[in-house]
Amino acid sequence: MTRIGVAGLGHWGKNLVRNFDELADLRWLCDVSAERREEFTRRYPTANVTEDFADLLADPELDAVVVATPVPTHYGLARQVLEAGKHVFVEKPPAMRGEEMEELVALAEERDLTCMPGHLLLYHPGVRKLKELVDSGDLGDVLCVYGNRQNLGVIRKDENALWSLGVHDLSVILYLLDEEPSEAWAHGNSFLTPGVEDVVFCYLRFPSGRIAHMHLSWLDPHKMRKITVVGRDKMVVFDDMELERKVTIYEKGPWQPAQTYGEWQTRTGDISVPKIANDEPLRLECEHFLALVRGEGDRRGVARDGLGVVRTLEQLQHSLAAVPA
Repeated sequence: MTRIGVAGLGHWGKNLVRNFDELADLRWLCDVSAERREEFTRRYPTANVTEDFADLLADPELDAVVVATPVPTHYGLARQVLEAGKHVFVEKPPAMRGEEMEELVALAEERDLTCMPGHLLLYHPGVRKLKELVDSGDLGDVLCVYGNRQNLGVIRKDENALWSLGVHDLSVILYLLDEEPSEAWAHGNSFLTPGVEDVVFCYLRFPSGRIAHMHLSWLDPHKMRKITVVGRDKMVVFDDMELERKVTIYEKGPWQPAQTYGEWQTRTGDISVPKIANDEPLRLECEHFLALVRGEGDRRGVARDGLGVVRTLEQLQHSLAAVPA
């Protein structure tokens, strides 16, 4: 079994620990909090628990490290892991600048190591269904994609809505369209914490002519986790807040009857709800990482996909910063 260590035992880190404990040989747990270290020592008595990240890097038997620490530390810690000759799974975003992510990609390729960003939604069975529909051509030509990721809270003080919320939908949009945008604009405002935008609107245009939009907000009366794909023949909605109807396909589209003189009409047909597996996305994501560590799958592909997300986030952040609040 892959021998693995996890750094960062907070809100999300504990979920990663749970999964890797069941899927791999959990050797090390690392956190700066003495309280957390004590808690995880009791819960995982066979693992070594430390506050020093260097302990994980120094273990010659350790195959891989999972980085689930605060976002500003992701790049630095992931780089140390790769330099130590170990595979790394790093939570999103893996870096805050395109240059940093390029370094991680180059280092991983040079040493034939896995550098996998934690883009959880890419492993959601509902999102996989969206990708299947797009790639099969069942929707017709895809015209646009838009995401809604809104809620009332949790308000962050060290990370704006673009980097906290937008990374989820952006990773899905790039995955579905399989191209990086040629234009990326963002507008938003900091209503609650100066300098930290809690409402952001993003617009993307792609070389193919397709467009995408993201509405990201911590100030909204509804909790929404929705992605809509508009095709020329059909349209599909992924709604992660729905328990039963995760994916809904609408046979709707513009239609131009041959006997008219250029007028467009709408065509409405069936609405279908495909069965979506209830597999835990995080479990699927962890399994994929372990498969890459074993040499199964495209190691370079996951790192390069992560680079595309970081590059686009950086473009959007520059746009956001250029517009006076």
